[in-house]
Amino acid sequence: MFDPRLKYFTPTLSPAAVAANTTAEQTFTVSGVPLDGMVLAINKPTAQAGLGIVGARVTAEDTIGITFSNNTGSSITPTASQVYSVAILVKQP
Repeated sequence: MFDPRLKYFTPTLSPAAVAANTTAEQTFTVSGVPLDGMVLAINKPTAQAGLGIVGARVTAEDTIGITFSNNTGSSITPTASQVYSVAILVKQP
């Protein structure tokens, strides 16, 4: 059964470079994301060796934060202009 509290978003994102051996959050505007939402899942459409998504959260209305991890000795720039899949659980009154 479909849960009406679950909302799907498909933003096109161009993240900044992730420095070597770090984990860092980047924020992105995603129209329609409510402040009281909770990111349940996020998917980057392509794999890049050494780069991962280790967390995501709603940071403000219409804004999500994605925490990227780079476990290599060199900076990695996530592929630009990719359509990410984001599932957000929205609080109901």
